[in-house]
Amino acid sequence: MRISTSQFFDASAANYQRIYTNTLTTGQEVSSGTKVNTAADDPAGAARLLQLGQQSSMLGQYAANINSANSTMTQAQSAMDGITTALQRAKELIISGANGTNTDANRQANAAELTQIQGQVLSLMNSQDANGQYIFAGSKSSVPPYSQNADGTYSYNGDQSSNSVPVGNNLSIATNTTGWDAFEQATNTTRTSTSMTSPAVDDGRVTLSGGQVSNSATFNASFASGQPYTVKFLSSTQYQITDASGNDVTSEAGQNGTFSSANAATQTIGFRGLSLNLNTNLSAADKATTATADAAMAGHSFQLTATPDTFATSRSPGNPSTTVITSSSETNAAAYNSSFPPGGAVLKFTSATAFDLYAAPITANSKPVSSGNVSVTTDTSVPPVTTTTATAAGITFTLSGAPQDKDTFTVQANTHQSQNILNTLGAAVNALNSPVDGDPIALQKFNSAMDSALGNISQGELQVASAISNSGTRQAVLINQSATNDTLTNGNTVNQGAIRDADPVASYTALTLQTTMLSAAQLAFSKISQLGLFNKI
Repeated sequence: MRISTSQFFDASAANYQRIYTNTLTTGQEVSSGTKVNTAADDPAGAARLLQLGQQSSMLGQYAANINSANSTMTQAQSAMDGITTALQRAKELIISGANGTNTDANRQANAAELTQIQGQVLSLMNSQDANGQYIFAGSKSSVPPYSQNADGTYSYNGDQSSNSVPVGNNLSIATNTTGWDAFEQATNTTRTSTSMTSPAVDDGRVTLSGGQVSNSATFNASFASGQPYTVKFLSSTQYQITDASGNDVTSEAGQNGTFSSANAATQTIGFRGLSLNLNTNLSAADKATTATADAAMAGHSFQLTATPDTFATSRSPGNPSTTVITSSSETNAAAYNSSFPPGGAVLKFTSATAFDLYAAPITANSKPVSSGNVSVTTDTSVPPVTTTTATAAGITFTLSGAPQDKDTFTVQANTHQSQNILNTLGAAVNALNSPVDGDPIALQKFNSAMDSALGNISQGELQVASAISNSGTRQAVLINQSATNDTLTNGNTVNQGAIRDADPVASYTALTLQTTMLSAAQLAFSKISQLGLFNKI
């Protein structure tokens, strides 16, 4: 077989180019320590490296999310620990204030310190993170979660939303604790009240507290159905309780309605999950004989009822008019119980005289639960006073003036099932500031207020403790997931290295071989090229 000069040169050049390219590639591998620089070097390996790179990026983001969540949770727990400490001091001040040896001046000093504690608790509830976001406000993190109302009470402005972030494959976790969960759901142990119905003028002989809920399950199941109740004293040793229908329900009370006006230990009435303090103040003449004691006590009666719902209202910032709702009250119990939305409502005016009430929030498919027209009345006083009202779902709203089309107001009912800590502290401050020296009736009311405050603060502490525990549980999940992510990150790094990184010894050996082959190819081409026919002429 004969090989032409052209074929020889083409074959030699191609072989030399191949060896030269391999040498360059291996040299780059030796210098960089990387054997997969382009997809052409290892198509399957390059695809796997792309997958591992994406996983590495996600693991890095998970780590950043975990660090941020840990920081938020730690700050929230620190704030809640501070609130717990403040509440413990508040209980000490209340117990001290209830000491019978104290004077009004002593109690007012306690009230002053308790006011400072209330301010400290408010500041902690409105804690902000490093970015200026309010940590207890839910998704409304740009708004302070707690603010003071015109009447001195405090309202929660945040929501119940959890801010969840992904921290692992198919795992997201809530990073925040809302004020609703930590401070708003503490059981209100004081949600009933009593009022004397006889005699018309209080003679100071008998005082009956508004009562504290001692068993929530029993109270919720049986109290509301029979209210209002009448507690009537028949003698100095017996009282009778009747429900709204006149049925005698005294058998459900402690000691079956018996007590001793001379023994304070028997002057606690337990009834349908409620505990009421009875205080008698009989004079020496009243206590002279059984007959005089019976005559002094008989005929005293009280009405016992649950605290009626109250309503917090606010106007929407974009309302066309400046009209506000100045007051609101339940005026039709049946309509209220059957139609008012339990999650709150939105009152929306469709003209200057017509309105609709919707369940909150309004959506594209929302339908009114109640509709009506504005009522305007003018009294006969001088000068005459005009009152503008709107009644919807059993609630009458008093307006400061004439509304306009598209005016919108939010309405939230307070059922008094729970009470936030700030309002509990505020009630205690008011009671401590009230003068009671030399007034046994005022002193008895004060003691009831202190009992109520202690009960509600204890419930508040339990709720904060539950929130701290919940946050700690979620933080433990973060710690475990962080360890899992670290393991995955280490495995990812090893796998990427196995595919991408070159073996220095093998690469250097290959480079030496390829360099030798390249030199040999150069020498062979030079020698063989001299054997051509033209070299013999």
